[in-house]
Amino acid sequence: MELSLVITVYNEEDNVQPMIEQVHTALQGRNYELIFVDDGSSDNTRGNIKKYSNERVKLVMLNKNYGQTTAMAAGIDVAIGEYIVTLDGDLQNDPADIPAMVTKLEEEDLDMVAGIRAKRKDGMLLRKVPSKIANAMIRRLTGVYLHDYGCTLKVFRKNIAKDLGLYGELHRFIPVLAQLQGAQLSEMPVNHHPRIHGESKYGIGRTFKVLSDLVLMVFFQKYLQKPMHIFGTAGILTFLTGIGISGYLLIIKILGNEIGGRPLLILGITLLLGGIQLITIGLVAELIVRTYFEAQNKKTYRIKRIFVGEATNEKVS
Repeated sequence: MELSLVITVYNEEDNVQPMIEQVHTALQGRNYELIFVDDGSSDNTRGNIKKYSNERVKLVMLNKNYGQTTAMAAGIDVAIGEYIVTLDGDLQNDPADIPAMVTKLEEEDLDMVAGIRAKRKDGMLLRKVPSKIANAMIRRLTGVYLHDYGCTLKVFRKNIAKDLGLYGELHRFIPVLAQLQGAQLSEMPVNHHPRIHGESKYGIGRTFKVLSDLVLMVFFQKYLQKPMHIFGTAGILTFLTGIGISGYLLIIKILGNEIGGRPLLILGITLLLGGIQLITIGLVAELIVRTYFEAQNKKTYRIKRIFVGEATNEKVS
């Protein structure tokens, strides 16, 4: 199987038939499978997928609405293609862009190609502006310089997609998760169409979710394998500051001044205790990380390729 298309759907009954037709037209002559992951739809989405399906269509039915990230992970787990493609089920992504993205991935020996919605057909205030702000923050804080983190249309090599570790609502940070594996990333402009059927599942409230997940991504990037570096450093600085304040107050006390009612005393004690707690958290986190890797026999590295030279009869002097 060359391509596995993973499409997560939730109450998209009117978009199923045109999606299947568009994919068939775009990928004629290619060996592909189309995986619909129904994320607990309450309309006739499942019925329409069964009604309009062909031998290339698979339907993964989840027990309830888990969210886009979990649904996407389920589809990727089922996929068997050498290349895995993710796209939205609302027809705003264009399947016709997939062949060019696959060609780019192969010719440039990449691990992932992400789409850029160059002419995005969404509302300015509630969709485009928050998206631009979020994209700028993610680029700045993670160092993964892609233009459009919100575009679901992406093409991966199978080994990268299968190890993304998707959970929660981390689908927005797929490029960062891929980069954590050492993946070679690139992007290209893709088409974007206005939504015709159904209602958008996104709102302004997701901005706060993005910000909280961004903190997690920065931690993953910098301290996943060395949590003591952040907790230990912060703890030592906090503890030393507390020592300094306590030493200053001790000198004042020796000189005959009263320190019992000073707020600075409370601050010094708090910093001392806080520093000890941070250092302890760092030690516990280190133990958890070691358990995570060693108990599951996980490696702390990924080998991209191993090249073995051809045998030769020539002597090397």
